Amino acid sequence: MNFTATLGIALLALRVNKMRSALTMLGIIIGVAAVIIMIAVGNGAQARVEEQIKSLGSNIIMVLNGSTTSSGARGGYGSQLTITEDDAYAMNREVDGIQAAAPSLRGSGQVVIGNANWSTTLYGTTPEYLAVREWPIVDGRGFEPSEMNGASKVVLLGQTVALNLFGESSPIDQVVRVNKVPLTVIGVLDRKGQNMMGQDQDDILLMPISTARKRVLGSTRYAKSRSVGSIMVKIRDGANMAEAENSMRELLRQRHRLQKGQDDDFYVRNLSEILEAQEASSKVMTLLLAAVASVSLLVGGIGIMNIMLVSVTERTREIGLRMAVGARSRDILTQFLVEAVTLSLIGGAIGILLGIGGSMLIAELADWRTELSSASIVLAAGFAGVVGVFFGYYPAKKASRLLPIEALRYE
Repeated sequence: MNFTATLGIALLALRVNKMRSALTMLGIIIGVAAVIIMIAVGNGAQARVEEQIKSLGSNIIMVLNGSTTSSGARGGYGSQLTITEDDAYAMNREVDGIQAAAPSLRGSGQVVIGNANWSTTLYGTTPEYLAVREWPIVDGRGFEPSEMNGASKVVLLGQTVALNLFGESSPIDQVVRVNKVPLTVIGVLDRKGQNMMGQDQDDILLMPISTARKRVLGSTRYAKSRSVGSIMVKIRDGANMAEAENSMRELLRQRHRLQKGQDDDFYVRNLSEILEAQEASSKVMTLLLAAVASVSLLVGGIGIMNIMLVSVTERTREIGLRMAVGARSRDILTQFLVEAVTLSLIGGAIGILLGIGGSMLIAELADWRTELSSASIVLAAGFAGVVGVFFGYYPAKKASRLLPIEALRYE
């Protein structure tokens, strides 16, 4: 008997028992859909982390102020002002591998123009900050050396601030008041989006660090010294970050006159390592979700095997009759195997459609990012076919080994 005839007989058998066929496919449908949805959710989370890494900038190291100790009680990082603008300039000059180091002061304030106002984060920094963050200016220009030296009243606006104060109009050359100080807008930053903590990075206003210290944040603890809140450092591509970090530590210890055995009075955080660890965790989570979802495929395969075994029992006389009129064991094996694989593939196709629809529905209703991948769809479909062959082989083999006389006598 040729394969075409065997396929026709197998499909006819499936059509005759529609309800049983549908119930048999249910496990495969759920399994395939679950695999696609879980991988889509995992890929979405991983893509989100990659965006956060890109928005932060690559090869970033953050230097923060140290802690204080009073009566044996130690304060948190930043409780003692230990790093300065000059530390950042020294790192730019003396540490190999550093592309740029940007000191910054941070505060908050109300930005006002006319009847519009907006509360935002204020940063006093240097032009190197934009290079470190890989943050281009989409409208206007950046700070000039004369503006940095002269504490000029100029600012750059993030997209969120610009939108809430000016709408669709250009803010360039407009004067805004920040903590009652008039400042001229000279540029607008490109959009960055949310960071890893869910905070809006575009809700920001940048000004020269000298302007922040002398004019806008003058009442803060930074005003009467060259202390800064943090120094953000970008390491050159291809440079060894560990070596650069060690060189930075040695330089800062020398500049702060720390003796051997003394603890650092500053804190260094390698942000790239933190985000890379988070990215690795999201990849592991994606694999875990896929593995958990794959269990339902195995359950579906076991369901196919059970139903096929029942089918063999119910159709024992049919099998005996076919053998009596000339069907070989190989033909019986092929027929039942084709039935199992067909059920798996049809279930897989329906599962793929449900998986795609489910992923889109989750993204729409739950506001979770999902990313469908052709690899996951192919994997789920291929796995469904393998399940059909694997779990369908035993019932098919059992059917092919029946003796015609005993099969015809079966009641």
